[in-house]
Amino acid sequence: MSNKTLIIAEAGVNHNGKLSIAKDLIDIAASCGADYIKFQTFKADDLLTKNAKKASYQKKTTSNQETQYQLLKRLELSEEMHIDLISHCKKRKINFLSTGFDIDSIKMLMKFGQDFIKVPSGEINNLPYLKFIGSLKKPVILSSGMSHMQEIEDALEILEKAGCNKNKIIVLHCNTEYPTPKRDVNLKAMLSIKEKFGVKVGYSDHTSGIEIPIAAVALGATVIEKHFTIDRTFEGPDHKASLEPHELLEMIKSIRNIENALGDGVKKPSSSENKNIAIVRKSIVASKNIKKGEFFTNENLTTKRPGTGISPMMWDKLIGKKSKKNFKKDQQIKL
Repeated sequence: MSNKTLIIAEAGVNHNGKLSIAKDLIDIAASCGADYIKFQTFKADDLLTKNAKKASYQKKTTSNQETQYQLLKRLELSEEMHIDLISHCKKRKINFLSTGFDIDSIKMLMKFGQDFIKVPSGEINNLPYLKFIGSLKKPVILSSGMSHMQEIEDALEILEKAGCNKNKIIVLHCNTEYPTPKRDVNLKAMLSIKEKFGVKVGYSDHTSGIEIPIAAVALGATVIEKHFTIDRTFEGPDHKASLEPHELLEMIKSIRNIENALGDGVKKPSSSENKNIAIVRKSIVASKNIKKGEFFTNENLTTKRPGTGISPMMWDKLIGKKSKKNFKKDQQIKL
């Protein structure tokens, strides 16, 4: 991972179980300039019990006649669909990524040569799952929605003990509510995670709009993950908390602008402003006619543009010296 912010366009399950929509999402993410497009890999039978209740946001955005199990069963991506989507990503020159929600799904994704493993917030306390991931010794991005600091610490310890180098782990601050109220973002927690655990950090965003991910980059996020969709009015659990294509494009452009603006942290005149120094700074000039042999005083000197003469920072050293020549009013002083 380079020094630039890694931007993950989260398609998630916004394909509604249709390969054609998933490919359209890949096209959108690629054209917007995302580094990765991310889907979700799971088998409903391994993910949840048949009587598991829906989350409140799922109840608002999906049919009451459909259970959470039935919903997720419909949103599964088969192995063949994964292969097709990976091929399409290669054509569009965007990296494929998927979150595996169980060990078998992780194994399949590793078979496809995925660059790193994305751990979703809901699995941060899944010890056998985390142990398996750690044993793979691959880079890990760990989402931390709904968790306390101690739970993050426990997850990091499990991953490390299993074989994953902490330098290969990035922890994403996250709030698992769709959409997340701005008052609940607590973006400073991202910095607390970085300070406490000495890991790289990022931010997985579920708010409406684009300003919070942009702020996260300004604070030092190395990864941004954001849901997007073709159309927010589509039926499905995550569409309403997702960006539409023009918003995704704007977010990515803004993040790249912020990256450029952050710079290297060294305070010095930039190449673009160097030419203005002499124009907008001032020099010491005569405030009235000064005769040769006259002493320089606070009354016969002043400072005016341009800054091509003696710097005003030399004022105290100049006061009390004897003028070696005549100066007219507004003439720059020369020693």
